[in-house]
Amino acid sequence: MALKIRLARGGSKKRPYYHVVLADARSPRDGRFLENLGSWNPMLAKDDEKRVQLNAERIKHWIENGAQPTDRVLRFLNEAGVAKREAKNNPIKAKPGKRAQERAAEKAQKIADAAAAAADAAE
Repeated sequence: MALKIRLARGGSKKRPYYHVVLADARSPRDGRFLENLGSWNPMLAKDDEKRVQLNAERIKHWIENGAQPTDRVLRFLNEAGVAKREAKNNPIKAKPGKRAQERAAEKAQKIADAAAAAADAAE
C-alpha cells in the first residue's frame, strides 16, 4: 500500500482549511485517511505560528516507514526542519512556446527587411 502525506481540504466555500493527513495514495483527496498529522490554515498571516501545525514525531515515523509527502507538504516540512526539499529549476518552462517563437522570428524578419529597404532608399 503506497502511503502519502498530503492535504485534505476542509472549511467552507472560499474559506479553505487543510488537514495534513496520512492516506493511501488511491483514496480520494477528502476521503479515508489513516492518521491526522497536522493542519494548515492559509487564511492566517504568513508569520502566524498557528498557520501550519505539524506533528513532527509522527511525520518522521511515517517517512521512515515509506510514506511520501506531496510537494506542498514537503515545503512545510522543509520550513519546520523535518525533511529537506530541493529547489526545483525548469528553465524550459520560462521559454515562449513554438508559435510565439515563430511570431517573434517573423517580426524580426519584417524589421530586418524594413531596415534593408530604408538603407537602399537612402543610397
